Amino acid sequence: MSLQVEKLEKGMAKLTIEVSADDLEKALQSAYKKQKNKIAIPGFRKGKVPRQMIEKMYGAAVFYDDAANELIPKAYSEAYDACEEDIVSRPEIDVVQIEKGKPFIFTATVALKPEVTLGEYKGLEVEKVSTDVTEEEVLARIQEEAEKNARQITVEDRPVQDGDEVILDYEGFVDGVAFEGGKGENYPLTIGSGSFIPGFEEQLIGVEAGAKKEIHVTFPEEYHAEELKGKEAVFKCTVHEIKAKELPEIDDEFASEVSEFDTLEEYKEDIRKQLTEKKAAEGREKQEDAAVEQAVKNAQYELPQAMIETQVAQMADSFTQRIRSQGLTMEQYFQFTGLSAEKLLEDMRPQAVKSIETRLVLEAIVKAENIEVSDERFNEEIEKMAGNYQMEADKLKEYMGEKEQKQMKEDIAVQEAITFLVEHAVEK
Repeated sequence: MSLQVEKLEKGMAKLTIEVSADDLEKALQSAYKKQKNKIAIPGFRKGKVPRQMIEKMYGAAVFYDDAANELIPKAYSEAYDACEEDIVSRPEIDVVQIEKGKPFIFTATVALKPEVTLGEYKGLEVEKVSTDVTEEEVLARIQEEAEKNARQITVEDRPVQDGDEVILDYEGFVDGVAFEGGKGENYPLTIGSGSFIPGFEEQLIGVEAGAKKEIHVTFPEEYHAEELKGKEAVFKCTVHEIKAKELPEIDDEFASEVSEFDTLEEYKEDIRKQLTEKKAAEGREKQEDAAVEQAVKNAQYELPQAMIETQVAQMADSFTQRIRSQGLTMEQYFQFTGLSAEKLLEDMRPQAVKSIETRLVLEAIVKAENIEVSDERFNEEIEKMAGNYQMEADKLKEYMGEKEQKQMKEDIAVQEAITFLVEHAVEK
């Protein structure tokens, strides 16, 4: 394999990759062996037709596509490793020459990592972190815990109130006709949860247990079911049961039941400590985001379009995997959300651009400040990762190749650059 690199405009480059005639011949022979059982020629048993006869009958190019598809991935991978430029996009492949007895030549058009000219990145202004915790915030957290430990009681002496859970039957009609998916029986619905169409839950307030109620609503224009968008509907409901939360008494006994502490005061002090730590972490994160945003804004660079398209494609691939892990196909996801593949990619583009810009500028700061990751720092991260996977750190390092370890060190260095920005920022 030989490689020539030609730099183009707008941060692009063309790699001309040449594979020897011998390797092309091997790929053609491999393609013949894979296809010969599928080719029938009168006078020959299936799978016994000589390659020369097939090429004579169908033309010399009959195996070219398969041979190219076999050669290109390996040759491009070797060229990628050999190339001294930083390639940051998927290649656009174009076959230049494929002919028996001659070298196989193809080009790969790629985006190169753009140069970044840093602006101001020291002395950036960030908001001062406040870790003050009020008594009201502590009590609100205790109230949340009380809500979690509340027990449900059946209500018989009053109608539905906001916050109640009702057990109901319902059936929806549009223009007097029941529509698909609009019916439920013994359905538990918490009033005020916002889980039903806007206006539905509020109309159940004041209804007695055992009573029937017609609820009139209008489906939102952005509703996922196309046939129901903007339509007026009537739901015929029957409320079977009303349930309300009964909160526990907030005292020492409550504290001992929901925490490791014996008294309410000790429990409150622990909550105060947790809230203080949370505010400190959130404040630090806001400072990091603000400093990075300013550093990116102050820098100069030009992003190749192919680099953005590659980032969007990678994000889309990751998103598809997450959807599939939830047992859904992308077709089902699009049906449920009303989105299209084109709209999904369009929505991902701003985040893709931001991700690229942030990484490029932080990498430039790593270089400018000569930030290096020590073995001790690297091993700390390995220990954390190993803990997450419930593995021994040495075993994890064994599984990681050189590329993975190099990438991990680069990621740590980028995080160190964020720390550098905050440490050299000015609190206001």
